[in-house]
Amino acid sequence: MIKQKRNYGDGFSLIETVIGAALFALIAISIYATFARVIQVSRNAQAIIDGVALANAQFEIIRNLSYAQIGTVGGIPSGTLIPVQTLMSAGKTFIATTTIRNIDLPFDGVAGGTPNDLSPADNKLAEIELMCISCKNFKPLILSTIIGPKDLESASTNGSLFIKVLDASGLPIQGANVHVVNNSLTPIIDINDVTNASGLLQIVDAPPATESYEITVSKSGYSTEKTYAPGFSPTVNPVKPSATVAVQTVTQITFAIDRVATLNFSSVSPSCAARPNIDFQLTGSKLIATAPNVFKYDKYFTTDGEGIKQLTDIEWDSYALVASSTSYDVAGIVPLTPISIAPGAVQNIQLVMVPKNSPSVVVTVKDGATGLPITGATVTMDNGGGPITETTGRGYLRQTDWSGGSGQANYLDETKYFSKDSGIDEVTIPGQVTLAKIFGYYTSSGILESSTFDTGAAANFYQFTYQPTGQPIDTGGDSAHFQIATSNSTSSWNYLGPDGTAATFYNATTTNFAPVNNGHRYLRYKIFLSTASTTYTPSVSDVQFTFTSACVPPGQVIFQGLASGTYALDVSASGYVNASSTVSVSVGTPWQEQAISLNP
Repeated sequence: MIKQKRNYGDGFSLIETVIGAALFALIAISIYATFARVIQVSRNAQAIIDGVALANAQFEIIRNLSYAQIGTVGGIPSGTLIPVQTLMSAGKTFIATTTIRNIDLPFDGVAGGTPNDLSPADNKLAEIELMCISCKNFKPLILSTIIGPKDLESASTNGSLFIKVLDASGLPIQGANVHVVNNSLTPIIDINDVTNASGLLQIVDAPPATESYEITVSKSGYSTEKTYAPGFSPTVNPVKPSATVAVQTVTQITFAIDRVATLNFSSVSPSCAARPNIDFQLTGSKLIATAPNVFKYDKYFTTDGEGIKQLTDIEWDSYALVASSTSYDVAGIVPLTPISIAPGAVQNIQLVMVPKNSPSVVVTVKDGATGLPITGATVTMDNGGGPITETTGRGYLRQTDWSGGSGQANYLDETKYFSKDSGIDEVTIPGQVTLAKIFGYYTSSGILESSTFDTGAAANFYQFTYQPTGQPIDTGGDSAHFQIATSNSTSSWNYLGPDGTAATFYNATTTNFAPVNNGHRYLRYKIFLSTASTTYTPSVSDVQFTFTSACVPPGQVIFQGLASGTYALDVSASGYVNASSTVSVSVGTPWQEQAISLNP
């Protein structure tokens, strides 16, 4: 039997077929893209040709007008031309904007210059801008020409209006939009134009009118400034009244605009927990009118359910901020008010709120030379019933009740804790932790471990204190002492004493945190109680620790739940001269702020 030999070279394999098809598709796509681009370029070129033809047609209309008629309806100079038109050419839709401006040529002087040209409208500039709204990637087409009068100029009965636009640093802004309206004249003037490279728009040969040229200056991404008509509420006495143009006189008015800022507000606790639905008022310092004062920016806002509110389009200025709530008191604002906002800035602002306990007094301590907050200043208030002392720039967390029981990992319910042994009793005397009694006698020792306290951010810790600091003598020395564990996670705890080791304990005389705790977010404490006599027990009624973190307002402290009366206020800080004042506290004033400046 004879076997036929196969020839494997007579056809293409599957892989070769796929590769060939891919190469063909790649080449075809490239050819198509090139062809499409050629078509698009051709269409754009044709659109430009059509646009130029339309512009020439408009210029032909202008050439057939008398010199006095060359102007726009509502413009300066006034004339018969329509400022904005929709035109069609070869199936394409164009928007044609016609601008006519008087030109002050320097051969006979210039308006307001030396020599002063009292008839500055020497020639006219005619400019036509076309935009094809039905064309893809079409750039605006601008054509212009200069038109001169047939006869010699005569003495002018008009004036000139020069509008200068600067930024916050005094530099000119090119391309700022200027809208000029005057409804007191016939015909009514309504002009839209832009500033030149010097930040200037010159309107030459403007009809005279008193405080009736209303001007608005703006630019995309920038603030807006405008004039206001005098005599109308609430701008009876505007700071920048509508402009006046006098015969053969130049009126120059300057506006300042700049990039707008973004403000990110958050209402939080001193440990960065959200405080939702906080009302606040934001008021700038710029005025649009006086007697009475009318602020350019004065608005009310509320943070959302997560304690957040973002404001955009905020003009550079210095802003006062007032927050309020039926449930919380303002413990501080970061940064301190008034808040200076720079052009284009993105500024984070925190409203630090604590549960309401009126009357309350917030004391703000600033450097008298720089106005910056002073952290670590000692603030004391005393109405004769004993001094109350706080330190600026330090937050605190406190627990005064443990009767809610154990099993709470995170400190949410202020009456609960994490765990205890059988030697602890936190229920018999509400608000106190003592040793448990068994058959009428106190146990020899007991341990209670707190829930996890969250400072909200990496924190520096200062002092750990508790009450009462004095214990019954019969309980023995150090019958109530503590250890602290800090961490950046909530899964493991290493309890240490004031020297940073597990061999020591915090007591009434050792209250400063070990430096090893700094930079951590979370904290737990352990209470160790012991007694030398089973008929006496030590007790703990109050545990507090102080710290600084991103949500603790620098240079501020709050005193809450004060009794009515007059308080002596004393403030001191290292390197500064002490300052004193008085504060009148009453139930009728549930919250107030006292500002103190310290001189170096």
